[in-house]
Amino acid sequence: MTDADVTAPRIDAVFDFDALLTDDEREWQQRARRFAQERILPVIEDDFERKHFRRELVRELGELGFLGMHLTGYGCAGAGAVSYGLVCLELEAADSGWRTFVSVQGSLAMSAIHKYGSEEQKQRWLPGMAKGELIGCFALTEPQGGSDPAAMTTTARRDGDEWVLDGAKRWIGLASLADVAVVWARVAEPAEAGDASTESGPSTRSGTTVRGFLVPTSTPGFTATPIDGKLSMRASVQCDVDLDEVRVPADAMLPGASGLSGPFGCLNEARYGIVWGAMGAARSCLESALARSTEREVFGRPIGRNQLIQAKLADMFVEVEKGILLALHLGRLKERGALTPAQISVGKLNSVREALEIAHQARAILAGDGITNAFPVMRHAANLESVRTYEGTDEIHQLVLGRALTGLNAF
Repeated sequence: MTDADVTAPRIDAVFDFDALLTDDEREWQQRARRFAQERILPVIEDDFERKHFRRELVRELGELGFLGMHLTGYGCAGAGAVSYGLVCLELEAADSGWRTFVSVQGSLAMSAIHKYGSEEQKQRWLPGMAKGELIGCFALTEPQGGSDPAAMTTTARRDGDEWVLDGAKRWIGLASLADVAVVWARVAEPAEAGDASTESGPSTRSGTTVRGFLVPTSTPGFTATPIDGKLSMRASVQCDVDLDEVRVPADAMLPGASGLSGPFGCLNEARYGIVWGAMGAARSCLESALARSTEREVFGRPIGRNQLIQAKLADMFVEVEKGILLALHLGRLKERGALTPAQISVGKLNSVREALEIAHQARAILAGDGITNAFPVMRHAANLESVRTYEGTDEIHQLVLGRALTGLNAF
């Protein structure tokens, strides 16, 4: 199959978004669209039903250059921010779980090592992760809540030439599949000045700061248990992680990260990908509703001839295009090194909120059949409920923006 053979969404004909992209960016998008159509879409409904993650696709993602693609060196593609965003959009148009995998692997685990790791740590882990030969996870969220990492209870204490980690993490993507975990823990050392300006107030408890550790998941005391009973992200893997006297060498600490600015630097990379990805899910829902509106006949004519249906389709289309244009704007800012956390919050809040509303409107147009897996809409809606929660809830991003607007911290 050539790039020209990859089916493009019908809505592209109304709004010529391609004209705003470079040839290289279009090539990345087509590559991701082809992979989504050929390797994910034919099996995703069954995988979602069976709660099955296709690990065999991980190396294919690596071969295509999607893993850590925005990073440079160590086997990474060094692609631009917009190219990375377009890949996220196309993967999430198939299923949020696969964009989540790319985010956890590349924007969280690999970014942490790339940003904060020693040269030895980078050489050890990044080339294999870029190829999909090794999988990483990012262990920050804890059972008592994810929006207040300053209340972290996981600890690391020095014992001779080792660090000893104790604690628990929850909702850790890929942990049961991972070869290495980036574990964030409190250590007893003075917090660095200026690190208190975070999303959720003070950096850490008095007298401690947060540091990152690279923990091979084969280390005794590290246990990852997949969370069952999920009604969302069922073709993906999220885990509880227990750390019971986990011993790692002194050089397992990421030397370049001290305080919550470390994990937040990675979270902002993942949030940027969500800005694009959620619009992929929204586009998929719109496409399903649009196709159904021309095929289904009620009262002797296609429902798409009704003004109310056309009004809904038009409103959904406008929000998809606005969201994609916002993502493009943020991508261009990121490529110039000018993107701020508050701007990322604008994108994450808007994209996920609007994608959910589009999924709900699409389900209504599909009528009763919309609740079946004959259409992807209910699966997207369920997945987006998770996307809405992770990497900052709506409320957290609203407070980030409120602080940016007023200069007052309401956390």
